[in-house]
Amino acid sequence: QVQLVESGGGLVQAGGSLRLSCTASGRTFSSYNMGWFRQAPGKEREFVAAITWSGVSTPYADSVKGRFTASRDNAKNTVYLQMNSLKPEDTAVYYCAASRTVAAITTTLYYDYWGQGTQVTVSS
Repeated sequence: QVQLVESGGGLVQAGGSLRLSCTASGRTFSSYNMGWFRQAPGKEREFVAAITWSGVSTPYADSVKGRFTASRDNAKNTVYLQMNSLKPEDTAVYYCAASRTVAAITTTLYYDYWGQGTQVTVSS
């Protein structure tokens, strides 16, 4: 069992930055591929970024490529999402998730554990 807790959300002006953190319980964190997803009101949950267990691969959604960076510190059981040049359309609840498999890492299909989410609001 893995428990995920996100933090770092908040209200920021357009063009600003935030860094989200997701801390996991358990001693097997380093073996999990981690994903970041977001869900805006009235919309489906969508993929934002992911990072494989080794940190070698970090796919991004086209909408955030060049602005967001995913990273991880396995010693701290934590994955991060650095968000720069934020836009109002980035406003959503952001979730981190953990998956044993790298298959379909950019979809919600094979993620075994999810955090409770953290709100990010970008004002124009």
